[in-house]
Amino acid sequence: MSSRTFLVTGASKGIGRAVAEQLAAEGHKVVGIARQAERGDFPGELVALDLGDAQRSAAGLAELAARYAFDGLVNNVGLVKPQALGNIDLASFDEVMQVNLHPAILATQALLPGMRERGWGRVVNISSLTILGIAQRTAYAAAKAALVSFTRGWALELAQTGITVNAVAPGPTETELFRAGNPPGSAGEAAYLAAVPMGRLGQPHEIASAVSFLLAERSGFITGQTLYVDGGASIGKAAF
Repeated sequence: MSSRTFLVTGASKGIGRAVAEQLAAEGHKVVGIARQAERGDFPGELVALDLGDAQRSAAGLAELAARYAFDGLVNNVGLVKPQALGNIDLASFDEVMQVNLHPAILATQALLPGMRERGWGRVVNISSLTILGIAQRTAYAAAKAALVSFTRGWALELAQTGITVNAVAPGPTETELFRAGNPPGSAGEAAYLAAVPMGRLGQPHEIASAVSFLLAERSGFITGQTLYVDGGASIGKAAF
């Protein structure tokens, strides 16, 4: 397997951190982006950049693209603000859409010229099981559904360039953020588990495994696809 260089956004914890660790373990070079870059044990270079600021993001991404010959990108950074329909305010809605979508566009645009020139590239967008429907996630689910649309459209545009574009849609995953709102034994945890036929939460390394598969050279004939990694939650409820 050739050693590649990958950029991972939202890389300091959760799924992004697991992806970085997986790729590094496979011998790849990883550059991560996070709002804060204080963790000294990151398996690669961790760059502090607030991807919610479009102007600074564009400048920072251009600088990284000039420093590294990136072979691929994992668009993982995201923001969720649960709100019931009657309480949705447009400022929060716009912020969720912006943070989930703008960095994906900017990062892909920054890396695209180099990948085109080299005739090889991988883009993986991190979507979510919530695109199939969940209460109080109007903005987040819409943004993650848009990432699936991005995936399909970009895959078509780049189909003959050697660059593939795919998405991974995780189900409930045991990250720090998930546990902050759903402690073990809580009603929130029980509600999520009830929707997963396997009866357990996903682990970040299991999501990272799917991302790694789509980034690999052997996956070059897969493009425009969304892979659900959700313990069966996207296919229905198991009958017991």
